[in-house]
Amino acid sequence: MVVAHPRAGSFVHALGEAAASTLVDAGHDVRLHDLYGEEFDPVLDPSEAITTEPGDAFTSGADPLTARHRRELAEADTVVVAHPNWWGKPPAIMAGWIDRVLVPGVAYQLDSADGLPTCLLRLRRLVVLNTGDTSPEREADVFGDPLAAIWERCVGAYLGDASVDRLLATPVSGSTVEQRAVWLAQARALAAGGRTHAESRASG
Repeated sequence: MVVAHPRAGSFVHALGEAAASTLVDAGHDVRLHDLYGEEFDPVLDPSEAITTEPGDAFTSGADPLTARHRRELAEADTVVVAHPNWWGKPPAIMAGWIDRVLVPGVAYQLDSADGLPTCLLRLRRLVVLNTGDTSPEREADVFGDPLAAIWERCVGAYLGDASVDRLLATPVSGSTVEQRAVWLAQARALAAGGRTHAESRASG
């Protein structure tokens, strides 16, 4: 589980904790990473910017924390990511996690620079928990829900047959205690393998 929000008491953290507790209760060994709390370095080193060259992708150019993230990703059957929608994209620290952890040789393999990716992961599920402050209708109709494009259609395309299920909790600002309880219940349901509303879907 990878969480990205600079405030430890954020609703993003609450969604992540709800999903994590559900997975623990179901018997999963959950590895929780708070990227801001860990001070994860999101900057891709030039030595990591490879696609088809051979090498040890688990350690190539990586500090010990990034190498640990890569090893845990390779061992995971479920990945949960939780972050807010900032300008139609994840926070920079989460984007850097994608750049530095979902790398060739760990997440996928390219036999040629213009070839189709072969997934190297044993991953069965990716669960995405997002918060925002735009109405769902405006997010979809005006902005095209860019986080769906990133996680479901871009990252998801490299995950083989893994399902991609997503919760968009929005707008969070001004939301009631009752509405937040509904979103937390939906996060638990997604972690448990259910799909409870239109913002979650399966791909692959």
